[in-house]
Amino acid sequence: MALGFAVLARLMGAVTDGGALAGVLVAFVLVLAAGLAGFIPLATVFLLTVVTTGIGRARKERLGIAERQRGRAASQILANLGVAALCALPMIWLPQFSDALLLAAIAALAEAAADTVSSELGQATANSAHMITDFRPAPIGTNGAISVEGTLSGCIAASIVAWVSSFAGLVPWQRTPIVALAGAAGMFLDSWLGATWENSGKMGNDSVNFVSTVFAADLALMAAMVVERIGH
Repeated sequence: MALGFAVLARLMGAVTDGGALAGVLVAFVLVLAAGLAGFIPLATVFLLTVVTTGIGRARKERLGIAERQRGRAASQILANLGVAALCALPMIWLPQFSDALLLAAIAALAEAAADTVSSELGQATANSAHMITDFRPAPIGTNGAISVEGTLSGCIAASIVAWVSSFAGLVPWQRTPIVALAGAAGMFLDSWLGATWENSGKMGNDSVNFVSTVFAADLALMAAMVVERIGH
């Protein structure tokens, strides 16, 4: 399944050869740790990415912000999806922590979906954008610039990943708000890091994406612990 997924993504031009190999690795780890259901949220992120990347492409090309035609490279795939695999991998040897680790993995995927969808749909549909740091107007596509359209679509994307994961039996439905909110929070952190550290040259885009998914995973874990403690 993992190999077929990667081949399909490569044939569609969504990833490079290296990106396809990275995708195989992530898919393999998720399926090995969580069973075939572990593939479902990953496929959801891929589908959301492909669909939203193609929306408004002419406008994105005109603005000079379109995703490159040859697809996402291995570094981009690992920066966005690697944290989910790292969270899921210990489940193989530490099954007693599977619920917490899987929650973190899904939150990381929710952040990846939120970040990608907010960027792609914001660039495709927004009439204006503002920097997240001081809300001054900024050209659409600027690192750290957010829009109403992009923000709403990103939050919806995070929620979709959470709901799909719940339907697949990976996350209890009571935990879906935690996953969605953690994904959205990571999306905002991504924008803030883009406006500050990335624009100043202290971080690259892949580093920003990786840190944001780590943040979403950690936030989901902490929120779940707080909710569990309150419940008892």
